[in-house]
Amino acid sequence: MITDTSTSSGGFVPPDVDVPALTKVLDGEYAEIRDLVRTNLTRHASVLEEAEELGIDAFRERVRELAVELAATGQTGMGFPKEYGGGGDIGASIAAFETLAFGDLSLLVKVGVQFGLFGGAILQLGTERHHKAHLPDLITGKLMGCFAMTETGHGSNVQALGTVATYDAGTQEFVITTPDDGARKDYIGNAARHAQLAVVFAQLKVGERSEGVHAFVVPIRIGGAVAPGVSIEDDGRKMGLNGVDNGRIRFDGVRVPREALLNRFADVTPEGVYESPIENPGRRFFTMLGTLVQGRVSVGGGAINASKVALAIAVKYAARRRQFEATPDHGEQLLLDYGMHQRRLLPLLARTYALHFAQDVVRTHLHEVFSGERGDEQARRELESRAAGTKALGTWHATRTIQECREACGGAGYLAVNRFAALKADSDVFTTFEGDNHVLLQLVAKGLLTNYAHEFEDMDQLGMVRFVTGQAVETVIERTSVHKLLERVRDLLPGGDEWDQEAGLLDSEYQLAMVRHREEHMLAGLARRLKRGVDREQDPGVVFSRVQDHVIAVARAHVERLVLEAFVERVRTLPESGNKVALKVLCDLFALSTIEADRAWFMEHGRLTVQRSKAISGEVDGLCRRIRPLAVDLVDAWGIPPRMLRSPGLVGPPS
Repeated sequence: MITDTSTSSGGFVPPDVDVPALTKVLDGEYAEIRDLVRTNLTRHASVLEEAEELGIDAFRERVRELAVELAATGQTGMGFPKEYGGGGDIGASIAAFETLAFGDLSLLVKVGVQFGLFGGAILQLGTERHHKAHLPDLITGKLMGCFAMTETGHGSNVQALGTVATYDAGTQEFVITTPDDGARKDYIGNAARHAQLAVVFAQLKVGERSEGVHAFVVPIRIGGAVAPGVSIEDDGRKMGLNGVDNGRIRFDGVRVPREALLNRFADVTPEGVYESPIENPGRRFFTMLGTLVQGRVSVGGGAINASKVALAIAVKYAARRRQFEATPDHGEQLLLDYGMHQRRLLPLLARTYALHFAQDVVRTHLHEVFSGERGDEQARRELESRAAGTKALGTWHATRTIQECREACGGAGYLAVNRFAALKADSDVFTTFEGDNHVLLQLVAKGLLTNYAHEFEDMDQLGMVRFVTGQAVETVIERTSVHKLLERVRDLLPGGDEWDQEAGLLDSEYQLAMVRHREEHMLAGLARRLKRGVDREQDPGVVFSRVQDHVIAVARAHVERLVLEAFVERVRTLPESGNKVALKVLCDLFALSTIEADRAWFMEHGRLTVQRSKAISGEVDGLCRRIRPLAVDLVDAWGIPPRMLRSPGLVGPPS
């Protein structure tokens, strides 16, 4: 149990923060690869200016050049097998990507498309023949490619993609066709200029039978020219990320050999017989998509680190910028000494640390699953859910944090040189990269409602409703018994049945019990709503649509609980030190500000009295005051290369 019984900032002695030691904690086992990325970022810091100065075509070329230069250092190939020139460590590859987010985000996304999406699809969906043919040149950047999944008419609903791949047994080829405008591949990174190959997701048709969505390696450029039967359009300028050449692709009867099918999970014999070790089509489809989960893990981590850049700039600015006289004798006051400014920035600082440690957990989980350390189906399903939820909360956090930090820097924050313009424009799409966040949270809720049952992969939304309202609903309600939950929380309070106690707010077990109770109460309520609707013989689709707000709410509550658990556990494992004290204060601030933000729910459900709600708000204020003298050290501990902060006139030594 981690407990701090002090409830006011007045008696709090700020600990000495050992910044290098805290950086070591944050970098974890991947300190070496993170330092390599920091070195590369500093070496190529001019890209931040080039993003503003170069025309779109020149900037795209510059970003491609930099991606290839990074590949030469080994930074981008860490997740690929050593026998093909990679580093053989998928966890290191995610850590490298996260750290790259301190710099220009067009470069980050270019790297993600080339080595994460395109390379990851060939690695995870292909077999040795594809690995030998493509990975060595792909890892060096000599072979550029794209990941052609999303279509104009279909994004999140991948099972309904319109592109068709028909097997021709006579020639032993697949014929790739775009039947209509809705089926054109759209928003595809690397497509407009640089990709030579595309991993194309299409409906596989063998004989008269459709076998569902599969992936194929398709040449889209040969010798620099667009391949026969392929047409490519440039998506043009975007809100941001204009160093990435997004485009639209159509296929008009493009023929590729039978070996172009990425056949880890299914194959077609020369004679035209479809074969797969996974008999169930739904399970086969979700197994295939599950191997691509590292994209969500990467985007979530990148967003969290983009938030760090914004906060580092805003906190350092607030620690040196003065505004108005506090008293006639003391001159103008630093922005960071104002309670409102602390309230604006420091809970975001605490949440960023919390998300950092949650990202550590999901990255480790990913590494264990993909390295074979945890190969069971339950672990894979939990990874997919956790990756989806962390990505959603991390990217929403980035959007909110960057905007708040921009405003906190006043007019100076509006200048392009101070990075907020690029951070806002380039990170905004992260909320819909790798899946719209609301859709991803529905995936999280599906796992909670079904408890990752064996039938998990086979269920669409209607199947989930039927499953929950049938055999699962009583299990969910029993698992989340409100009576049992109340007992757990009451046991932590000195007054027994009295919820309105002033003690315990800084007890991590109390904080965890509150967020656990919220999640499980919401989950039981959602199950009851689903069952009630079906018992009234309403259409399951209508029932689900009417409770979607509850679906999203319970998923968010679940992920926030996971985030807090990760933070509490990380603090618990640290040796006694000033850094541990500082992180405990941050953890308390994250926990209590999370409860405060949803206090209407806690009060509506009898978990907070008015008095206790006020006490939590007072404690949040006090925790902000405790963190204030530590704030600059805490952002310095992220190890953002100084040249990445840019911002002349905003960032400097604190007064």
